[in-house]
Amino acid sequence: MTLRPILIHPDPRLKKVAAPVPDLSDELRVLADDMLETMYDAPGIGLAAPQIGVLKRLIVLDCVKEEGAAPRPLAMFNPEIVARSDETSTYEEGCLSIPEQYAEVTRPAEVEVAWIDRDGKARQEVFTGLWATCVQHEIDHLEGKLFIDYLKPLKRQMITRKMVKLKRERARAAG
Repeated sequence: MTLRPILIHPDPRLKKVAAPVPDLSDELRVLADDMLETMYDAPGIGLAAPQIGVLKRLIVLDCVKEEGAAPRPLAMFNPEIVARSDETSTYEEGCLSIPEQYAEVTRPAEVEVAWIDRDGKARQEVFTGLWATCVQHEIDHLEGKLFIDYLKPLKRQMITRKMVKLKRERARAAG
C-alpha cells in the first residue's frame, strides 16, 4: 500500500466534480486501499479521491473511534445520497485538505446512501451521527464542495488565507 499526498486547499482540483467510476478494476481497489492507508495515517475518518488528485467518485471512511472497537473501513464507489432526514445535527468538522481548521456545519442528521462496494455489489445503508456527517462531507468533495463552503464568507476567506500561508511555508521547507 502507498501513502498518497493529500492536496491542500486552495487547489483547483478540489473544486472539480469527480467523474463516475464506470467499472471496478484492480487498479481502483488498490486506489481504495491506498486511500484508507492515507486516511488512517493522516489521521482522519474520511477521504475522497479528489483530495489525492484523482477525480473519480470514490470515498473511504471509518468513523469507529471507541477504544478497542474493531475498525470498519468502508470504500464507496459512486456513492449517492438517496434520502435525507429533515432533522439536522451540527458537528465541528475538519478536513485533511484544510489542516488544523475546524468549524461547525449543520447537515441532515440521517442519510441513506447507495454505493458500489469493492466487490462490485450494490449496497445501501442508513447512516446517523458522526457517520452521517462524514459520509455527507466526503460526498461533497465529489461535487467540488468543501466544508468551508457552508461558512460565512469572512470565515471562509480567513481559513483560505491560512491555507495559502501554510502551503507557502511547506513549499519553503521542502525547497
